[in-house]
Amino acid sequence: LFVSTLQHWDVFKYVTEVFILVPALLGLKGNLEMTLASRLSTAANIGQMDTPKELWRMITGNMALIQVQATVVGFLASIAAVIFGWIPDGHFSIDHAVLLCASSVATAFIASLVLGLIMIGVIIGSRKMGINPDNVATPIAASLGDLITLALLSGISWGLYKELESKAYVNPLVCAFFIALLPIWIIIAKRNAATREVLYSGWEPVIIAMAISSVGGLILDRTVSDPNFAGMAVFTPVINGVGGNLVAVQASRISTYLHMSGMPGESSETAPRKCPSPCSTFFGSDVNSRSARVLFLLVVPGHLVFLYTINSMQGGHTTLTLIFIVFYMTAALLQVLILLYIADWMVHWMWSRDLDPDNFSIPYLTALGDLIGTGLLALSFHILWLIGDRDSDVGD
Repeated sequence: LFVSTLQHWDVFKYVTEVFILVPALLGLKGNLEMTLASRLSTAANIGQMDTPKELWRMITGNMALIQVQATVVGFLASIAAVIFGWIPDGHFSIDHAVLLCASSVATAFIASLVLGLIMIGVIIGSRKMGINPDNVATPIAASLGDLITLALLSGISWGLYKELESKAYVNPLVCAFFIALLPIWIIIAKRNAATREVLYSGWEPVIIAMAISSVGGLILDRTVSDPNFAGMAVFTPVINGVGGNLVAVQASRISTYLHMSGMPGESSETAPRKCPSPCSTFFGSDVNSRSARVLFLLVVPGHLVFLYTINSMQGGHTTLTLIFIVFYMTAALLQVLILLYIADWMVHWMWSRDLDPDNFSIPYLTALGDLIGTGLLALSFHILWLIGDRDSDVGD
């Protein structure tokens, strides 16, 4: 609903590249907070956060680490948005480029700080209440991450856009301030053995995932800018959020299950699974197949609740016709089916390659969720337009 309103703000109308930032920065929660949640959930489940000293060490190291990653990836996401916005139009504005950089870095930094603290509270609370953090931490990180990140991005970009004419120096100053804090976070993260390794080796998945999400952002920018597809704005965070939530829970659970049997690359029982069959992923008798079935079955009731909530609040620009619901549900089910299958293969493959899936799998999976979800949704809207389901006046 928030995105549906944002598309009419001046900053989103005149600096349309901000739309490219939306999936990239929303995906950042998959790259950072959900990875943090998965990492801390595993640490909590295997007893690495039982004493106050261990707990404090894990908190400080991980918080510093995600601030480093958020600042760097936020900066790279803004560069990607500038490039993706410039190539199709052939128009480049230095003011808009600096605005995108300042908005992206500030949003990424503040969102990661707030969400990181919430995640730590959720995991400690879950542990004390006897709840498995794997089942609750990643979905909370994902959903809160969407709302907080969107609110920050829209507020910060709108504020900086207003300062462009009278105080042009504010944008580069904001950018420089957050980048200047980087050395402090790097020093703190390097002092912790658990985060030192991720600080050196954890960049590849985060940066590749950001690039994948930015392609999804390009699709969103091209479609939302077209009045015929204005209705996509309200559904994109929903389909991407649900897909990301479900696959992150599954990846986090499989990773914890593997950690119970040893360290990455050690266990002979979890030998490389080059290409698991869909039957073993969804119809096996083991605990991970059962959770895949449950997560897949949550798609339809979950999306129906969201669709009718949006409809009852007069949100978006699309009437809920039966044919629209069928196309939307098909896209959502196909997205989650593909993601759960990829998660089963990817987590086991990474484990067999001596890579910790907690640090590497979720960024790729949530970014693929953004790309597949946005792509399938755009395809659905395009087909609906071609066959004549063109009602786009609701909530306009």
